[in-house]
Amino acid sequence: MVQEKLIELIAENVDCDASELNESTEFASLGIDSLDIAELLMTVEDEFGVTVEMDPALKTVGDLVAKIEEGRNA
Repeated sequence: MVQEKLIELIAENVDCDASELNESTEFASLGIDSLDIAELLMTVEDEFGVTVEMDPALKTVGDLVAKIEEGRNA
């Protein structure tokens, strides 16, 4: 559920087809830079009610899904 919703949000933000994204999709390959990630993290907070801090280790969709799930279980 988290992954599917996150993929929808990313697809809307970068104007691509959600079917092209998966957990191993790298943000850099989508042209997402640190400013875009900051905006995405604000959207994540609104959508999932979880605060995810900026982290250079957030490189893929799966990395962010793991952080969201970690925050939900805290």
